[in-house]
Amino acid sequence: MRFFSVCALAAALATNASSAFVPSSLSKPYVSGSPNLTGARLKASTTGPIQMSASAAVEAGGSQEPTSGGTASMSNEIFNLVKNIVGAGVLSLPAGIATFGNAPSAVLPAAALIAIIGGISGYCFSLIGRVCSYTGAKSYREAWAESIGPKTSWIAAGTCTFKTAMANLCYSMILADTFKALLATAGYTVSRSNTLFGITGIVLLPLCLMKNLSSLAPFSLLGIIGMVFTAGAMGVRLLSGAYKAPGGKFLPELAANLQPSFGTNGAAAVFNPSSFILICMLSTAYMSHFNAPKFYLELKDNTIKRYNTVVGTSFAVSISIFIAVAALGFLTFGANSNGLILNNYANTDMLMSASRIAVAISIVFSYPLAFVGLRDGLLDLANNPLEERSNDLLNKLTVGILAVITAAALKVKDLSFVLAFSGATLGNALIYMYPVFMFRAAVAKMGDQATKGLKSEAKASLFVAALGVVMGGIGAKMALSML
Repeated sequence: MRFFSVCALAAALATNASSAFVPSSLSKPYVSGSPNLTGARLKASTTGPIQMSASAAVEAGGSQEPTSGGTASMSNEIFNLVKNIVGAGVLSLPAGIATFGNAPSAVLPAAALIAIIGGISGYCFSLIGRVCSYTGAKSYREAWAESIGPKTSWIAAGTCTFKTAMANLCYSMILADTFKALLATAGYTVSRSNTLFGITGIVLLPLCLMKNLSSLAPFSLLGIIGMVFTAGAMGVRLLSGAYKAPGGKFLPELAANLQPSFGTNGAAAVFNPSSFILICMLSTAYMSHFNAPKFYLELKDNTIKRYNTVVGTSFAVSISIFIAVAALGFLTFGANSNGLILNNYANTDMLMSASRIAVAISIVFSYPLAFVGLRDGLLDLANNPLEERSNDLLNKLTVGILAVITAAALKVKDLSFVLAFSGATLGNALIYMYPVFMFRAAVAKMGDQATKGLKSEAKASLFVAALGVVMGGIGAKMALSML
């Protein structure tokens, strides 16, 4: 399962240039050391029944009209949320199909799974925004504190911080592999370790030392542009037969384990337990839930109906992109689809090299955004007050954390177990379990203000949490079997 190490690696990157681990918008300067999604300072938790916001009162059957919200239009919110969801993780999905099938018809059940998991993920994203509406919370951790209680809010913060650390580690590994391939295309043979040292010292360290990340805002478009361009390029290569056996133009340049390989395991193969690998990958690939409070708060006239329209449309668009990339990659390379599908394409393929450049640039400018979330999350867990975070402390911590991440990226060549296990456990918890627990607690705190419909939904939502437990349990078992 050599391909699975990269498969899990790429799946951990559910974020693009606007990173799911940091504020979704950089329209205002994002200053290092400022409150973020894993380190927001908490207000006093509600001790009695929740006093619902106007938006929540409307959902509960009241007559108040909401006057709260930000300035973002629905179209802007939809575009930004699609940017958040569609990241480099989509490039691992062809390999997810290859874990259980090797015939073209395997694409059909895979597309169904992508749509189902995407729909459930979107519902849980909606739940988080609704909890913020009910409680007045402004971050993922604060939503937990205001619904479940502040004493255990460290669970949400710790989980988010750990997942951010895994994202940065994955970024470093993918950048090392991607730039090594790009240098080879340019005619330079550089080792993976030297490539990683170079990109870390010359590019990543200066970016991570920046105190104001607002200047990176123009690059936030590169993620979605790169994914759309890559999907188009994959479609061109599939239709042209440039990698089709026999006689494909670029086929002689590929190693045997990267050449197209097809068999007889089609749609029915989805009932093989290996399909849970794709399911766990999707659980991570759709991860953008840390930013749900941000999207709710920034939406103009943020009624729950308008917010749900944004969420539903964004996830529908993202599902379509996921299905397109997964199908195009798998239909080109079949069972030999690499965990990072771009690795299947020849270094001399200029069209796909352009895709590599687009993805690499996107990841480079995503790195400091995720890194700041990790660094500030660690400081918050250490109860280090914002006012005590001097530039000297931040600089030293930046160098130290980056050194640890780089050392891990050099040493660890196969993250299949670590990432598969963390994705099956913490990933499922963040997407499926935590939102349900917060929603149920928030509805319970409403007391008599909650309608029968909300109470019934709170009970029914337990099915989603149970589904997360089942998927996580099977995924974790499969990860442990790899030891």
